[in-house]
Amino acid sequence: MFCYQCSQTAKGTGCDVRGVCGKVPTVARLQDNLIFSIKGISAYNYQANELGYKDESIDEFLTKGMYSTLTNVNFDVEDLIKLGLDAGEANIKVMRLLKKAHIETYGEPEPQVVEVGSKKGPGILVTGHDMKAIEELLKQTEGTGINVYTHSEMLPAHGYPELKKYKHLAGQLGGPWFDQKKTFSKYNVAILATSNCVLLPKDDYSDRIFTSGVAKLPGIMQIENYDFTPVINKALELGDLEEEENKPTVTTGFGVSTILSLADKIKELVEAGKIRRFFLVGGCDSPLPQARYYREFVEKLPEDTVVLTLACGKYRFNDLDLGDIEGVPRIIDVGQCNDAIVAVDVALALSDLFDLELNDLPLTIVLSWMEQKAVAIFWSLLYLNKKDMLLGPILPAWVNDDIADFLVNNYNLTPIGDPEEDIKRILG
Repeated sequence: MFCYQCSQTAKGTGCDVRGVCGKVPTVARLQDNLIFSIKGISAYNYQANELGYKDESIDEFLTKGMYSTLTNVNFDVEDLIKLGLDAGEANIKVMRLLKKAHIETYGEPEPQVVEVGSKKGPGILVTGHDMKAIEELLKQTEGTGINVYTHSEMLPAHGYPELKKYKHLAGQLGGPWFDQKKTFSKYNVAILATSNCVLLPKDDYSDRIFTSGVAKLPGIMQIENYDFTPVINKALELGDLEEEENKPTVTTGFGVSTILSLADKIKELVEAGKIRRFFLVGGCDSPLPQARYYREFVEKLPEDTVVLTLACGKYRFNDLDLGDIEGVPRIIDVGQCNDAIVAVDVALALSDLFDLELNDLPLTIVLSWMEQKAVAIFWSLLYLNKKDMLLGPILPAWVNDDIADFLVNNYNLTPIGDPEEDIKRILG
């Protein structure tokens, strides 16, 4: 543990064995975990609020949750675990709220094949998660000759009808968030960072990157009130990109409606033994070498399995062509990290379809986590009592032996191991 939030902190620098207040390490770690979840919930809440959608119960939980971590308020391990699960419930609410905001504003997502690479003409590359920002940018760039590209978690923008109607939404450049220094250096375009997952820029593109919303970088122009004039002017000043030949493609935009339109076919294929198991493989991608596991895992899955994926974890394997099973794609990209709610709703719909409890479904979750939003999603799955999940690329640092025992004993949580061995164990 490490805590230095009050004046009685040990030696005036921080308590790292036990709190002077009496707080034990497990309490401190569960408080940290709760704060991490609250940060993740806040990210989704902010985005929903920007689109005019609010839920008072979410705000109430955020206030209560933060208050519970104040000095000399809550020393109860069991209650802090309950608060962690309450955070999972609040995160489901906020993900559902944000999904409602996106659908009612931009339409129900539809599967869309997206080219990865540049087209001839000046460009603006948008990274982050903010659909409102890219919509406003598309409006302001219409008729200018500028191509607008997505990066990382903005890829799902291509699936929304009210965004993909703009013909100059030209494609995708790069992959996950951590490739941005390479990607942003490679393409001589104006860059707009709209939310989290922006890195301190390299010198070779620091004069052509802009931020908006909560994202801010030292010495970099902040766009206010969605007036993207400086970004547009910079893109025109930089001039044309060249057309890249033989561009690869990826597919995104699978919403609940699209997936459930296949419900009868899915049931038929499962009952016929043609689909043996579903895997949800995804989450926040990490640059750690251990994250190579996820591609190898998907590559080694037998042909009678289907993979749902989401968030930037998809970039580990979304370039793979796994084909389909009688019209059911073997890789189904449901969207951004907040679109974990799509995967949740699909799983609950499958429970109804097969008249099975969630944990009795032929569904295994292989979760990748990087930061605080993934922590919130993890606790959402625990709130739903989802068991037998695999978690990687490493266990969170706030997990000590006590917390690990709780997760293993109550949810049979397992760290990722060897992909081939994990698949054998899961499929029997």
